[in-house]
Amino acid sequence: MSVSLPDVLPEEDVLDFVQRQHGAFDARLYQQVLGAANAFKEGDQAIGVAAADDVSRQRARTLLSRTRLDDVHAHPPFEDRLHVFSLEAWDAARWRRVAGWTLGQLKDFLLTADEASVHDVLDGLPSDVIACVVKLMSDAELKAVGGRVFHPLPGSRVGARGYLGARLQPNSPTDHPEDIRWQVFNGWSFAVGDVVLGTNPVSSDPKTVAAVEAALHDVLVTFGLTDVMPHCVLAHIDVQAQVEALHPGTTGIWFQSLGGNEAANRTFDVTLEKMVAHAASRTGRWGLYFETGQGADATNGHHHGTDMLIHESRKYGFARALKRRVAVAQGSAGRDAAPWVHVNDVAGFIGPEVFRTREQLVRCCLEDIVMGKLHGLTLGLDVCSTLHMDVTLDDLGWCQEQLAEAGPAYLMALPTRNDPMLSYLTTSFQDHVRLRERYGLKVDDRMWAFFQGLGVIDAEGRPTQHFGDPRHVYVHYRRRLGDTRPEVELRTEAEVQMARVRARGVPLAVGHGKEPWTLEPALEQDLRRLYEDAKVGLWSELSDATVESLPGAVRLRTCSEDRRDYILHPPSGESLDGDSEAAVRKLRERHGGRWDAQIVVSDGLDPRSLMDAGHLSPFLDTLRAELGAQGWSVASEVLVVKHGRVRAGYQVGRLLFGDEGDARPRALVHVIGERPGSGHHAYSAYLTAPAASTWARQGAVDHDRTRLIAGISDTSVRPEDAAREAVRILSELATTARTVPPSAGDTAAMG
Repeated sequence: MSVSLPDVLPEEDVLDFVQRQHGAFDARLYQQVLGAANAFKEGDQAIGVAAADDVSRQRARTLLSRTRLDDVHAHPPFEDRLHVFSLEAWDAARWRRVAGWTLGQLKDFLLTADEASVHDVLDGLPSDVIACVVKLMSDAELKAVGGRVFHPLPGSRVGARGYLGARLQPNSPTDHPEDIRWQVFNGWSFAVGDVVLGTNPVSSDPKTVAAVEAALHDVLVTFGLTDVMPHCVLAHIDVQAQVEALHPGTTGIWFQSLGGNEAANRTFDVTLEKMVAHAASRTGRWGLYFETGQGADATNGHHHGTDMLIHESRKYGFARALKRRVAVAQGSAGRDAAPWVHVNDVAGFIGPEVFRTREQLVRCCLEDIVMGKLHGLTLGLDVCSTLHMDVTLDDLGWCQEQLAEAGPAYLMALPTRNDPMLSYLTTSFQDHVRLRERYGLKVDDRMWAFFQGLGVIDAEGRPTQHFGDPRHVYVHYRRRLGDTRPEVELRTEAEVQMARVRARGVPLAVGHGKEPWTLEPALEQDLRRLYEDAKVGLWSELSDATVESLPGAVRLRTCSEDRRDYILHPPSGESLDGDSEAAVRKLRERHGGRWDAQIVVSDGLDPRSLMDAGHLSPFLDTLRAELGAQGWSVASEVLVVKHGRVRAGYQVGRLLFGDEGDARPRALVHVIGERPGSGHHAYSAYLTAPAASTWARQGAVDHDRTRLIAGISDTSVRPEDAAREAVRILSELATTARTVPPSAGDTAAMG
């Protein structure tokens, strides 16, 4: 559904228009006018607030430009406690200077006033006002504002004018410390990596997270950089706190994904109380690291009828208020209030249901840069694309160049544009080298001096003969550990380790092509081969032979009409069609309550992960054996869902296990093909085991109750190992289900 707006009257603003159309204020029409002012994105269209055409969009912008800031602030498109909390960091005195302006006047001020004058009003701008003024700006105007406002992190040049930092993202398909360490060496060999060493873990088990934290911490300690930059394992913030409690001093900056409203945050198992408590504990050098992204709220079913831009801006308001809490905590601990808090906008990670094209990716990133900066935040970008979007490898370079003009604090950094664990496209080391050269940018001064000391760049910042050679960095690493062996021996050892890393599917970039900012040709070919392989996987279908090979297979399907509908419209894959729902109800009758565990298999975004030899069968065989050994009664059938997504599994669990009078845990293991692109053809196992009484309540089971094992294949996380880990996790979940009454658990989740 789209929004068509009739003619607007002279001098009419949004509130006048809504009053004229309905004779009174109408909250839904108000939401639609605000959304219609946005540049087009598929995510707003799905919510029902996108403009039907350019004429309606321009009319909405005209109405918005005439609307006073205090009227926008007085009419929030929806309200919750997060919205109220975000106002804690809002300066009412500064607000009074601008409250009477129209949004058009605020836009003109941001484009023409000097930077000091802009900084002087920022704390007085509420999140909804910031979102609305951004709606009025062209891409060129967003670049202009972004390129004039900067918020460097305390005691550094990260986020300052003329600087482009990098979050090294040393992800491993197996959480192997060697993979992680070598990607850090690799980035530093290109003089890249000055903001944070940040790894996305495959497993969020505290022991695994602790091992990855230790690997990152070791590198910083060895090179004497612990006061220069932090490290981070991007597990849930509760897990990071648990690791710190077990191993004090080993964690760096703490990470958490944020939603734009309370309900969306509950999907991340996040509450206001929890985040306030974590912020209060960050009294040291490093504070908090947040990730956001337009569309996450809507795709999790919590849009409140409001467009993506409003939600994204409110995430920054949440971050701004938490940043203030960190400053208070530092002051209370006797330290200078200098909160090291930054935000990474992960634009493009969700998929085409949010937006599809490279132009939309640039627009989204520009909006988010400006909204972040107008909140006084240091904001970086993950300029990324999934393989099912209409954004190619080459498009990403074009996008990066458009965005560099807006002054993001940092970008991601990997050996190639393909993440070997997350299976998405992002920024490579070489992209950083190219952008720095083209726009005259550099990294934080302390790390620039470090790279010069390593000898990978010279005094003028030009590449040396050691540029792009991670073996050279390894030699320095060993020397700092006191290793006195000859360099030739250390380099030979480095080659052996690098070969092991590559064998696990993690590329390492050594040297370069014709220019220092181009990939070595053979690695470029490998990158493009993986890209083409991913496109094949994306449009594959799960074969009949695979389904028939599963003992007791029961075929189900979702409401997706076909593969294209499934890929472009994810909600269609989140619920069973009528016939399948009836089939599961009949299955429940046949079971008669005999089973407390059910296996579900869905094709996902790469069905080949379930069809490749040595992938699915070893997992299922080991899973059944281990579950039985632990006392679980596993249903003999395997439910095979065509075009299934994670929430389709929750529906199966509710239909099979829901019983309001039964407090015993019931387990669902949902196997789904992952995003293609890594070359591993990997799948994931989603593990859920609440009480039957919790399954019974509509909507009570969602992602916050589920644990994940990702990257399962014969070349990454071994299927047999994944199955044993799944049983261990299910035992933990079952223990929680037995010890926490459902009502108490729900109250805790609500905050």
